[in-house]
Amino acid sequence: MRIAVLSDVHSNLPALEAVLKDVDSQRPDQALVAGDLVGYNPWPNEVLGILRERHVTAIRGNHDRAVLSGDTSWFNDLATAAIRWTRIVLTPASVGYLSGLEDRTRARVAEGTVAMYHGSPRNDDEYVMPWAADEALVRMAGAPFTILGHTHLPMSLAFPSGLLVNPGSVGQPRDQDPRAAWGLLDTTARRFDLRRVAYDIGAVVRAIHKAGLPAELGERLEYGV
Repeated sequence: MRIAVLSDVHSNLPALEAVLKDVDSQRPDQALVAGDLVGYNPWPNEVLGILRERHVTAIRGNHDRAVLSGDTSWFNDLATAAIRWTRIVLTPASVGYLSGLEDRTRARVAEGTVAMYHGSPRNDDEYVMPWAADEALVRMAGAPFTILGHTHLPMSLAFPSGLLVNPGSVGQPRDQDPRAAWGLLDTTARRFDLRRVAYDIGAVVRAIHKAGLPAELGERLEYGV
């Protein structure tokens, strides 16, 4: 089975549209999204609408939960401003969609279980950096294919007990590559291919300014940080 794996879309519609065009060119069997669908960028309703229409399997991330709860106590000023803005503009349909998502999920495929977390099997808010990841997380997940998000850093590590992967971020990459990131998981071949897609960052910067969101959110997109 070939699975498109996305994460950390963060309301970035141009990036999502560019990624989905690349996804469609690969003709995967299904698509998964490892959380943080909203936050930072100014198209939360549009992004959620596309994901809902495509019937992707998505989970919630920390920004998604904060938008629902209003609790921003663990967020920096930039993230807090975007969360508060998102709470104002989110439609009832979008709230309902986010409310209906799980915080983690598991699915069976022919080659075993695919487990998906925003943070990690230990904690939904844990940052698992590529240089600190180890096989213990795969064993804890109890799945030969373990998907993480949250860090915005692509990762693909093969251990005897399975693959541990992170597709990076669609909407706000942080690995100094401003292109949107996603990954293609092939459970039959037991491999994960990381892919990058260019998109119109300038359009996002202009929309951030127009929406009154912090200018720094647009600036960091241009540098991939």
